[in-house]
Amino acid sequence: MPKKRASIFQENDGELLDVGSFAPKAALDTKGPPAEQVRAVTEAAQFRSREAATAPKIDTQFKRAARRYRTGRNVQFNVKAMKETVDAFYDLSEAQGWVLGYTLQRAIEALQRELKKPS
Repeated sequence: MPKKRASIFQENDGELLDVGSFAPKAALDTKGPPAEQVRAVTEAAQFRSREAATAPKIDTQFKRAARRYRTGRNVQFNVKAMKETVDAFYDLSEAQGWVLGYTLQRAIEALQRELKKPS
């Protein structure tokens, strides 16, 4: 008599499910070819590996120091700009010892003053 499949929607009338056939595998399958042989075959067939290439080296000359300040500024402002403009902004902030938000605030105030001047 074939085994009846258990249903999750119906009561099993007090029957316990037989789970005796579930067991972990005894050992790993060692019948496969060795890794060196597989590598040789794949290289001969010009199979391209999916392993990651070595990570590119980051030029530390252009890496900026981390900036973490608690200033009360909590709104993020992202702008696309030319590299020269961004570099000048960072250089100005570092030269004055200002955080970036304060540099932006000062720049806006200066621009507002300049635009209010009579020509």
